[in-house]
Amino acid sequence: MVDVGKWPIFALCPQEDLKSIQQACVFGSGNEVLYITKNDEVFVMGTNSSGCLGTGDAQSTIEPRCLPMLSGKKIVSLSCGSGPHVVIVTSDGEVYSWGHNAYSQLGNGSTNQALTPCQVSTNLVNKKVASVVCGSHHSMVTTSDGEVYAWGYNNSGQVGSGSTANQPIPRRVTSCLQNKFVTGIACGQMSSMAIVENGEVYAWGYNGNGQLGLGSSGNQPTPCRIAALQGIRVEQIVCGYAHTIALTDEGGLYAWGANSYGQLGTGNKSNQSYPVQVTVDKER
Repeated sequence: MVDVGKWPIFALCPQEDLKSIQQACVFGSGNEVLYITKNDEVFVMGTNSSGCLGTGDAQSTIEPRCLPMLSGKKIVSLSCGSGPHVVIVTSDGEVYSWGHNAYSQLGNGSTNQALTPCQVSTNLVNKKVASVVCGSHHSMVTTSDGEVYAWGYNNSGQVGSGSTANQPIPRRVTSCLQNKFVTGIACGQMSSMAIVENGEVYAWGYNGNGQLGLGSSGNQPTPCRIAALQGIRVEQIVCGYAHTIALTDEGGLYAWGANSYGQLGTGNKSNQSYPVQVTVDKER
């Protein structure tokens, strides 16, 4: 059983239902939840802003409601933007999205909000999608053959297309990722990151706080390698709203970007435009 008791919204759930939860995602301001039971049924409840519960209407609900279209599909990756919009990947490599869509972040070619999960198939037919991440209003997936596709809001180049026009359908991110096998992706509010097979990290999009780690604060419309990590093999990367943290194969931690709350762990509150190693206790 997944321990969800610390989230106030789960107080509305019958105790019996809580025992069957195998995965849960709380999003919005903690007022919305999607959870998956042990027999792969998908339930949602909460305030339902922008139709992000996928129930077919805009009504909030304090009782869990089933999403029959997704039940039994085995969700392997899920991400939410702050619009809010929701994108999921199934074990078959299919992608479904719903919710807020003013910036085409659902990837269905329109800007109409979607009240129910809708499959995203354009340019992804015959592709097995492996994972999804969302920025505030853009979405990005990896495929089983190491490609990256992105769509949605692109005011700062976060879709990686080389322009700042919004991207209404999935488009492959190429440039210097063209012949590389991508193993991991992450999104900040308006920035994007990718790790390739040899541990190099590429960044693009908004960079006003140095969150791309390129040593500057200029936006980047196509993927650019973080040269300061040369010789360091990154295994995993995560983004906050405007900062980034990377974990290396040797257990080292590097951080960069916005730091006004001390979120980089560097001991001060100065933004960092280059990756800085975070000191952790020896042997950890």
